Amino acid sequence: MTEIASQNLTAAPGESACAYRVLRYTPNLVRDEWVNIGILLFNPQNGERRLRLIEDEEEYRRVRRLHPQADEPLLRALRDDLEDRFQSAGSAASENINGWQQMLAKWDDTLSNALQLAPQKGIFTSDLDAELERLYSDHVAVQYQPGRVGAPGSRARVRSYCSQVFRQAHLWERIEKSVRAEQWTLPGDPLRIDYSYRRNGTRGFVHTLSVTRAPGDFKQLAYTAERIHSKEKLKTEFAAVTDVPLVPGNKHDDFVAAALREVGIEPVAMESFAVWVAKLKPLLQQFSGNV
Repeated sequence: MTEIASQNLTAAPGESACAYRVLRYTPNLVRDEWVNIGILLFNPQNGERRLRLIEDEEEYRRVRRLHPQADEPLLRALRDDLEDRFQSAGSAASENINGWQQMLAKWDDTLSNALQLAPQKGIFTSDLDAELERLYSDHVAVQYQPGRVGAPGSRARVRSYCSQVFRQAHLWERIEKSVRAEQWTLPGDPLRIDYSYRRNGTRGFVHTLSVTRAPGDFKQLAYTAERIHSKEKLKTEFAAVTDVPLVPGNKHDDFVAAALREVGIEPVAMESFAVWVAKLKPLLQQFSGNV
């Protein structure tokens, strides 16, 4: 813990000393130019960790603008690769503080030359999920001009809001996060569904969409929902949280809404999501009480 303590941070009541590394993509080592693509946040004392990498098309477009020759397949497969590394090395790393340092040192040696972990930094926090959102926003997320505050949001911004609503409703621990779609579709499918929950014989899914910035994403979601409905053993229900309301009478919005509902996806505007969660909450609490 010396690397964390040496930064002279002071913990508030209930906070734990944690560390984070920024993951960088450096396709040209000679030029030493990189772009931040992810955050690894972990608690060295108990092995708890969080990982978030770029996944929205807008974020990949930013990488392509900075590095036109970027190895996009490598980046899209990176999360699964790192998660597999966690699974194989996580138990040893969680046994002691030095285990994490040893595992990360090995990562530094074995990751692709184009992928680098920035120097470790320490932080105190009582909520790893909230801290991950803050760090990702500060170091990785696409930045916008101040004049665009209040404008329709990216999917990352919608997801951040949805996470906040789930936490405020005290449902965060009952929600599965970042669920791999490939278990219902095909191996290698990079899509991860933002949230999933279970209630009384039903499995629900919630995914965010930015219809203003990525209007075609709903087609992939519709395909995924069809596969889930046909392959999931439990009864299924699906909601898509959109950055703006789908306005009846608008040709494009009507098309999106109809395409989603045709495969059993309920469109929910971000501004209405808190009300939607308030209706879901007693159903999840009832299910929890019956377990």
